[in-house]
Amino acid sequence: MLRHLAAVLALAIAATAVHADDGTPRVTALGARLEHYDYPYPVHWFDVHSQVHDLQMAYMDLQPGKPNGQAIVLLHGKNFCAPYWTATAERLRDQGYRVIVPDQIGFCKSSKPRDYQYSFHQLAANTHALLQSLGIDKSIVVAHSMGGMVGTRYTLMFPDAVQKLVLVDPIGLEDWKAKGVRWRSVDDWYKNELKTSYTTIKAYQLKSYYDNHWKPQYDRWVLLQAGMYEGDGRDTAAWAGALTYDMIYTQPVVYELPNIRVPTVLIIGQADHTAIGRDAAPPAVAAKLGDYPTLGKEATRAIPGARLIPLDGLGHAPMLEAPERFYPALDDALAH
Repeated sequence: MLRHLAAVLALAIAATAVHADDGTPRVTALGARLEHYDYPYPVHWFDVHSQVHDLQMAYMDLQPGKPNGQAIVLLHGKNFCAPYWTATAERLRDQGYRVIVPDQIGFCKSSKPRDYQYSFHQLAANTHALLQSLGIDKSIVVAHSMGGMVGTRYTLMFPDAVQKLVLVDPIGLEDWKAKGVRWRSVDDWYKNELKTSYTTIKAYQLKSYYDNHWKPQYDRWVLLQAGMYEGDGRDTAAWAGALTYDMIYTQPVVYELPNIRVPTVLIIGQADHTAIGRDAAPPAVAAKLGDYPTLGKEATRAIPGARLIPLDGLGHAPMLEAPERFYPALDDALAH
């Protein structure tokens, strides 16, 4: 208990916003792999030999006091790291689940190889190897945002390893390029990523994630992301970000939703507007992207036997925006 309290305190201190003269939170350089940021639980390392690289995949492993015999893996989004799942992971652990919370290769504390072919197939294979190394042959996959694309690919590749798939405001429910979003080269993504700052991250999340309603507690997660782009970590983080944006844009999963053969539940915030590359689309196209009420219904119809739990008035990250509403929805998804 004391170790847990100390870890939570360290996390809170690391995320505390010190404001500059203009009122903007001052970003602390945290390192390209968050070397200067403590996670709330011990970080374990899974060695991944992939594409002639020896890589490290970071993860947290929350063990229940009274195991129910089931494991859950929580998959993070593009602009998030494992710690944003902490409260959800603790709640699931207290319900008896063993909870694994990884950082994918290319993200957060995990390795960010410069010459790597990022694909959802590769991230799914890495995740499967991690779970196998832990003796977890079957798990419940709870996947948020970009994690939804990883989780979908994982389920398609390893259906026998998935007990249930829970998609929380996943991206990838539409093919942006097919809808008219302009292609960007990796070089263009990289130039854009080099401009990343607290201000740009907040502006994007405010509009796309939170329907223009900001709460001070969101700053913690913006500062965590921005900290990787501050100081010496900027180039490494920006290049990894460019490669993974290219992965997201060029590797749609929406066409394969009918091939999912495991019980699936979608939890969809009805005020979510997230769409990759909206800024590169013609205005008429951009206005139609990220229509999550419609996308959620379409995906539910496409996935055999899937069920939809809509969350009215909530955006892209309901576990952060309104946990008191998200948790009952997650309980429902896991129970039925």
